[in-house]
Amino acid sequence: MEDELLIAFDSTQQALRAEMLLEYAEIEIDIFPTPKEITAGCAMSIQFYRNALEEVRVIVAEQNVEIRGIFAKSSDGIGYVEVVEKEEQDE
Repeated sequence: MEDELLIAFDSTQQALRAEMLLEYAEIEIDIFPTPKEITAGCAMSIQFYRNALEEVRVIVAEQNVEIRGIFAKSSDGIGYVEVVEKEEQDE
């Protein structure tokens, strides 16, 4: 996926719930192993295109999905940077 973001979770239950909700909303996603650079309690992340970010944020907020954050590859391509924090999701 080009220009992709990923959602990291603290629990597998929340990751599976998010997967179901996003697929139901017909958002193109991939299940992706959580990169070691991201500290999360779940080894599974969901990857999606950046152009679906707002729709993903709405679904996560409205359905009270607990996430660690939404991340993008850093500009150097080595690590990840957080683009949406959990606190932002709660607003």
